[in-house]
Amino acid sequence: MNFFDRLHDRIVTVDSVVSVGLDPDPSRIPAHLQDHDLPRWAFNRRIIDATHEHAAVFKPNAAFYEDPDGFRALAETIAYAHGKNVPVLLDAKRADIGNTTRQYAELVDPDSPGPSADAITVNPYMGRDSLQPFLANEEAGVFVLCRTSNPGGADLQDLELETGEALYERVAALADLWNENDNVGLVVGATKPEELADLREQVPDLPFLVPGVGAQGGDAEAAVEYGLANGVGLVNSSRGIIFAGEDAGADFDTAAGRAAKRLKKRLNQYRDE
Repeated sequence: MNFFDRLHDRIVTVDSVVSVGLDPDPSRIPAHLQDHDLPRWAFNRRIIDATHEHAAVFKPNAAFYEDPDGFRALAETIAYAHGKNVPVLLDAKRADIGNTTRQYAELVDPDSPGPSADAITVNPYMGRDSLQPFLANEEAGVFVLCRTSNPGGADLQDLELETGEALYERVAALADLWNENDNVGLVVGATKPEELADLREQVPDLPFLVPGVGAQGGDAEAAVEYGLANGVGLVNSSRGIIFAGEDAGADFDTAAGRAAKRLKKRLNQYRDE
C-alpha cells in the first residue's frame, strides 16, 4: 500500500486525524531529561508513549535534529514511532537539483542507511524536476508546500499570475498534475478558512496537511471540513501538544497526552457531522 492507503487505515484505527509535531526545542525540554545521552530522544519517547493512541502520524521537524546527536535522536524517534504502528511524516521542506535532491529523497527510502520516514514535506519553488525523486517513490507521501500560515507567505504566494490565479493556486494545480502515483498532498495553513475551501474545490482529491490549529490559532472546523479528501488528511499541532505540560515537571507527558486527546475530540466533532 502507498502512504495514503496506510494513513487511511491508521486514521480508521485510532479514529483520529491528529498529526503530533515532534519539535523538541532543547531549551524547553524538562530539566530532569537534560542529563540523558540524547535528551531529545528521551523527550520524544515520553511524548510518543503518551500520545500514540491519538496520533494519525508523528511529524518531526528536521530543523530540530540537524546535528550529530539530533540525527541519532531522529533515528530512534522514527524507529520507536514505527514500533507503535504510527507513520512518520518528516517536515523537511526539501528540494534541489539533480544529485542533491536524489540524496534528499533518501529520507523516505527504507533502504537508505539513515532514518527513513514514511512521508515528507517538499518545497515546489524549483519546479517538478527538483521533486521528481520524491514523486517517483510510489510508497512515500509527498506533501507540497502550497499555502502557509506565516504572515510573510503572502510575499510570494499571493502574487497574481497572468492567468488571474494566485501563485499558491498554481502550485495546487501543478501538484494535482504531479500526482501520477497517488502519493501527493498539500500543506495548507488553517488560518484562512476561505482559502482552504477554495483549494479543496480546486483539487478535490489531494489530502491536506493543515498546520496552525494549535498555537497559531487556526480554524479547526475548516481544517477538518476542507482538509480531508475521502476521509484522509492531517491536522497538525506541535507546541500545543508537546509543551502542554511545560510547567508540569516530570508529568509533562501526561499533559501532552491529554492535549492530544482534546484535539482529537475537538476535530472529531466536525468529522462526524
